Amino acid sequence: MEHEIDSILESILFASGDPMPLSRLCALLDRSEDDILEAARRLADGYSFERRGIRLLRLEDSLQLCSAPENGEYVRRALETRKPPRLSPAAMEVLTIVAYFQPVTRTYIEQIRGVDSSYTVGLLVDRELIEPCGRLDVPGRPTIYRTTPGFLRAFGLSSLDELPEQEELPQSSVLAGTAPGELQMTLPEV
Repeated sequence: MEHEIDSILESILFASGDPMPLSRLCALLDRSEDDILEAARRLADGYSFERRGIRLLRLEDSLQLCSAPENGEYVRRALETRKPPRLSPAAMEVLTIVAYFQPVTRTYIEQIRGVDSSYTVGLLVDRELIEPCGRLDVPGRPTIYRTTPGFLRAFGLSSLDELPEQEELPQSSVLAGTAPGELQMTLPEV
């Protein structure tokens, strides 16, 4: 029966292409979350052990199949896609603030950075690294933002719990007290 669950899970994730919520997989397969995660672990271990060209990722409460990172350049060339543009230091500062303090308003981001961040927030929303997740219950009802599964995927994280502790952040980080614009990190290629 394990092989059957593994096979069905693999088929669903392959056909989906996008992250599939664990709750939906449990309902589709009529299995517990532990059963689904165990099947996912078996698949992920098999792909890794056999040095296959795909990987199974857990993104918080979802699962997704993706290409092996070591084959990324070949996949990009085959699909004729350009390398994603790197994020500017300002975009990395905003992304860092959202990741560590989410959910946050644009005003909160601007208070930390000391500069208008409207354009940068819009850019990160367009790149699907952050998303609106509601409105704050105060006068004006400002939009609040959080990171997306795309953020986790881009930085190779399974959940926000894997973010480095704030004390572990590079000294050039906005959270370490440096002036805005000094963050030197770049977005990894996906």
